[in-house]
Amino acid sequence: MSLSDDNPKRYIRIGALRELLSNSLWFIPMLLVLTYGLAAELLVTHDRSMTEWVPYAFSGGPSSAQDLLSTIAAAILTMSTLVLSVTIVALQLASQQFSPRVMRAFFRDSGTKVAIGMLLGTFVYSLVVLRAVVPETATLDPFVPGAAVSVGFLLTLVALGMFIYYINHVAHSIRVVYIVDAVASETRGAIGRMMIGGSVPDPAAIPSRPPDHVVPNARNAGLVTDVDTAGLVGLARLHHCCIGVVPHVGDFVPHGAPIARVWHDPGHDDCPTASQICERLALSKERTMSQDVAFGFRQLVDIAERALSPAVNDPTTAVQAIDQIHDLLRRLVGASFPTGYYGDADGALRAFRPMHTWDDYVEVAFTEIRRYGHDSLQVHRRLRAAIADLLEVAGDDDTFTEPLIEQRRRLDRSARDGLPDSADRRLAMQGDEQGLGAD
Repeated sequence: MSLSDDNPKRYIRIGALRELLSNSLWFIPMLLVLTYGLAAELLVTHDRSMTEWVPYAFSGGPSSAQDLLSTIAAAILTMSTLVLSVTIVALQLASQQFSPRVMRAFFRDSGTKVAIGMLLGTFVYSLVVLRAVVPETATLDPFVPGAAVSVGFLLTLVALGMFIYYINHVAHSIRVVYIVDAVASETRGAIGRMMIGGSVPDPAAIPSRPPDHVVPNARNAGLVTDVDTAGLVGLARLHHCCIGVVPHVGDFVPHGAPIARVWHDPGHDDCPTASQICERLALSKERTMSQDVAFGFRQLVDIAERALSPAVNDPTTAVQAIDQIHDLLRRLVGASFPTGYYGDADGALRAFRPMHTWDDYVEVAFTEIRRYGHDSLQVHRRLRAAIADLLEVAGDDDTFTEPLIEQRRRLDRSARDGLPDSADRRLAMQGDEQGLGAD
C-alpha cells in the first residue's frame, strides 16, 4: 500500500473505484456492448474484402438481410429483458431469504454480468449492421454486408447458449451453499490481505499522554472501508507527528466525530489538516471486504440467524454457514495478527489504528448463533465440534484457547437452558460435524 506524497488521494480513489466497478452491474455489460458495436462497424467497413473468404456468408438480398437482422434484434431484446427481470427477482429472493448484505455476492458475480453484456451486445451489433444495409433504389446501389450478417447469425446462436447458461447459473446462485461459499471465498481473500503488515512498537514510543489534536470527520457520515496506512505514515513523517486512527474498519463515523488523534514530536507543533488525514481514510455507505475481515463473518452469521428464526426454522442452513465460519477461524488460529502500528524508515512510530483480534472474531462468529440456536440440537452439536477442532489446532497457546474455552462454557449453559430434555442435553454435549449426522 504505497502512496506518493504528491498524490495523497490516489490509493483511496483506486480502492473506491475498484470496489465500485466490482459491485456494479453495468461496467462489464457496457464494455461488451461497446466491443460488439465496434466489431460491427469494422466488419461492415471491410465487408467487401471479407465476404469472399468467410464460409457460408449470407448471400440474400437487402430485404432478406433486413428481415433477419430485425428478427435477431427483437428476439435478443426479449431475452435481455427476461434476463434482467430474473436478475432482479434473484436479488429480491436473496435479500429476503438470507440477508440484505449477501446481495454483494450477486453484484460481484461475473457470470451474470457477462450474460447481460453478450445479449445486449448482440442486440447492438444487429442494429449497427442493420443500419448499414442499403436497399436497391433508383439512386443507390444495394449493399448487403454478407460477412457481418453471417457473424450476426453466429452471435445469435452464442447468445442463445449464454441464455441457457444464465438460467442454469442463476438457479444455482440462489442456493444457500453457493451464497455461503461466495461470502467465505471473499473473506478468505480479505484474510490473506490483512494478515500482514505492521510492526511491534517500542512501548516507550506509544503515546501515553493526551493527544495534541483531535481530528474530526470533515466529510459526510459513513462507514470506514479502507485506511491508507502508508499514506498516514508519510503524512505523519512530513509533519513530525504520530497519527492514531480512532474507528475500526467497518465502524460508522458521523460528521464531526473524532476520526484521528495527533501527537507532536518533541519540539514540533505542525499538525496535518483534517482534510489531509480524512483523505487517507475511505468512507462509504456500506461495508466492504477490502480490509474488513469481520464483515465476512457478519454476513455468514446473518445467514445463520435468519435460518434459525421461528419464521424460517432451518437449522441445516445454519450448519452450512457454521461450516464456513469454522474454516475461516481455522485459518486464523495461530496466525500473526497485524499489530496496527506502523513506523517510518527510521523506525519512529508514525501511525497506528485499532485492529480486530482473535477474541473479536470468535465473539462475532459464535455468540449470536449460539443465542439464536439455543434450542436447536443440530446447532449445539455443530458449534461444539467446531470449537473442539479449533482447540486442537490451537494447542497450548492460551491466546487462542481461552476465548474458545469460554465459548464452550457458554454453549454448556445454553444447552441447559434451551434443551429441557435430559437426553437432548447429553446429546448436545457430543460434537458432530454434521450437527445430527451419523455418530
